[in-house]
Amino acid sequence: MSSHPSADHPAAQPPGQGSVEALISQTRRLRGDVDAVRRDSQDDTQNPRGRWQRALYDLALHQLTDLDAHLAQLRDGPAPAPRAGSLLSRVGSAEWNLLTDEAEWSAELFHILGRDPASVPLSLDELPSLVLTEDRPKLTAMVTDCLVDGRPIDGEFRVVRPDGSVRTVHMMGEPVLDADGSTASMWAVLRDVGELRRSQRAVSETRDSFRHRPSPPWQGLLRFPDEGRPGLDLAAAHLPPTSGTGRRSRDGGWYDACPLGADGETLLTVGDFGRPQAEAHGPAVLIGALRGLALAGTRPGRLRDRLAELLRATALPSVDGAVYCGYRPDTRTLTWAHASGPVPLLFRGGTGHALSGQDGPSGQAEATLEAGDLLLLHTGALEPAAVEHLLSLAPRLTAADSAGDGVRLVTRELDEFPGRQDTCVLMARVTP
Repeated sequence: MSSHPSADHPAAQPPGQGSVEALISQTRRLRGDVDAVRRDSQDDTQNPRGRWQRALYDLALHQLTDLDAHLAQLRDGPAPAPRAGSLLSRVGSAEWNLLTDEAEWSAELFHILGRDPASVPLSLDELPSLVLTEDRPKLTAMVTDCLVDGRPIDGEFRVVRPDGSVRTVHMMGEPVLDADGSTASMWAVLRDVGELRRSQRAVSETRDSFRHRPSPPWQGLLRFPDEGRPGLDLAAAHLPPTSGTGRRSRDGGWYDACPLGADGETLLTVGDFGRPQAEAHGPAVLIGALRGLALAGTRPGRLRDRLAELLRATALPSVDGAVYCGYRPDTRTLTWAHASGPVPLLFRGGTGHALSGQDGPSGQAEATLEAGDLLLLHTGALEPAAVEHLLSLAPRLTAADSAGDGVRLVTRELDEFPGRQDTCVLMARVTP
């Protein structure tokens, strides 16, 4: 690859062999120390905290092993192949000449992107064709900021390889200036960080497993479909009230997902009772009634009235606010009705907004969703400021790899709001 002076600083000289050898020795000593501590650890791996500690040790060892490999590459030059199971995998490089529209890629970059090394490198205009649709605006913004404003590139996006596999790629780069100070080209290094992100999620999930708040008692009676529904990746959580709210109930709300008639359609519901509900079986009875109505083919726009009729024959309080959504995976159509409750929040392409639209004659509004969309339903206990904060999380939520990751982010953020009432949230991610 040709070399140019950086836009902000002269090119750094490579470190001496002795300096790199010293770094390699330090890294290997530290890796040995970490491995010894891990082996001497007496934590029970059957215990949630023990599993989290072991996952964190494994992540640290993986990163130190990869650091060793990268330092060795500095010393010896490009390696023919990465270590099996490497977290950082190959590091590729590229340069795009803006004057000739030519591109130069390293062999490692062809491997990362799963392309034939004999093929022609893609231009900057063609590069987004490899990127997942929902991540293309992110890549476009990074490249534009680099070329127009001279900002360094430092971000991640997901690419689809020819075999259909999806890889998360971390890209760093800068503009390169010519003698007149104009942007002549852009260089970048890219690395596959999919394994690293999966290992980090394992640490996060094992940590959450011993920190996680207890599930509502009614979950023991009615199973939430954690495995998802046709066309949807699902996750949900119940947040008990923060201290000082004065609310006695722990289980005043509910969330659920179940079949809505035939054809793979799903009913998604979140709601709250009109007064504190102390009995643990209350939400279970209500969810059971909703499931029965859904299986009988009752559409979301009619659920409020039909449910009110059923509740009048019980000792349960009325429903204060709820949202009822039906999702058809074949057309990706969402129909929804909110019984004086909060409206669904839709996150797409790094932005979020509340769904709008007047209920039609059927009592339902309708929206068409896209692959990668995130739908967030919540109970009416959230203050407007908390809802606005959730909308501000759009870039982080749309970058989440799963509905579970999104719910974990939402619950962590909502835990920071003092005086919050008990709340239920349900997140559905539209799958390809």
